[in-house]
Amino acid sequence: MTLSPSHKALVPFVSVDNMMKLVHHIGIEPMLRGLADYIEADFRRWELFDKTPRIASHSEEGVIELMPTSDGEVYGFKYVNGHPKNTREGLQTVTAFGLLANVGNGYPVLLSEMTVLTALRTAATSAMVAKYLAPKGADTMAMIGNGAQSEFQTLAMKAICGLKSVRLYDIDSAATAKAARNLRGLGLEVVSCTSPEESMEGAQIITTCTADKQYATILTDNMVGAGVHINAIGGDCPGKTELAPGVLHRSTIFVEYPEQTRIEGEIQQLDHDHPVTEMWQVINGTAKGRTRANEITLFDSVGFAIEDFSALRYVRDHIAGTDLFLELDLLADPDDPRDLFGMLQRAAKA
Repeated sequence: MTLSPSHKALVPFVSVDNMMKLVHHIGIEPMLRGLADYIEADFRRWELFDKTPRIASHSEEGVIELMPTSDGEVYGFKYVNGHPKNTREGLQTVTAFGLLANVGNGYPVLLSEMTVLTALRTAATSAMVAKYLAPKGADTMAMIGNGAQSEFQTLAMKAICGLKSVRLYDIDSAATAKAARNLRGLGLEVVSCTSPEESMEGAQIITTCTADKQYATILTDNMVGAGVHINAIGGDCPGKTELAPGVLHRSTIFVEYPEQTRIEGEIQQLDHDHPVTEMWQVINGTAKGRTRANEITLFDSVGFAIEDFSALRYVRDHIAGTDLFLELDLLADPDDPRDLFGMLQRAAKA
């Protein structure tokens, strides 16, 4: 993978506007499939990457995080926040941007918005995992929590797993109406439900994605029947969970990076030595996924830096040959690398 800045040291920048244009240029379902392929490829080479739990700054209002990683050739990081109260103020709960850099010289080679891209990569990761863990022939999903992620999650399951029907539920009926409206005409049966129990009728996949930063019980033990796959993506920071402990004890649990998930995921409710399986091992064949029809599989997803790296890598590869980026004068580039001050002086004369 060759990354190098241009001779003028200009850095490609993908704005929100250009990211949306890129999605429509490629098509949202093909892009979700493509992102899933990149993520799966990087999971297969998981052991090459630097790995660390994200660096988090918590407050009463939310959290701000940095998520870094490197495969030895390219370095990447994402800045992301999570502030559940923001929706009450007309703001996004999650915003993000990310960067790729050349390890060889430290120069950044891509800067990108990642608010839209994070929604896409989170959905692609969910569906990529469900491809391995969901029961055979699963075609109906309960989507509990109908906020900003819900449509992306649904379309990724359609594009990658063959989902045919989604059953929507949110404590806020306006959110359900929004999701149903947005999904109309996209090749799915969309059913709006008035309770989480109703949404799970006939569903083989259950996705939970709520925003409140608290220990919540979105799924109680008696709500979950045998043989389903649970895609738990809302519990993603300390003190924020969605599932009753009983559900966890009945499930075979799969995670991205245990050192992070034990701090932030549903399994923060369990003993630190409770067994979990890392998804990269399932993907490369060194660990088993679903082993029986009546097994409850649980993907305790909190998001990990390698997924963001994969998404940025995908964007870098797919903006080539397009006009869907700007070039930023982000790097000082004096004629003599030792004469930064002289460059500054000459700018005054210019």
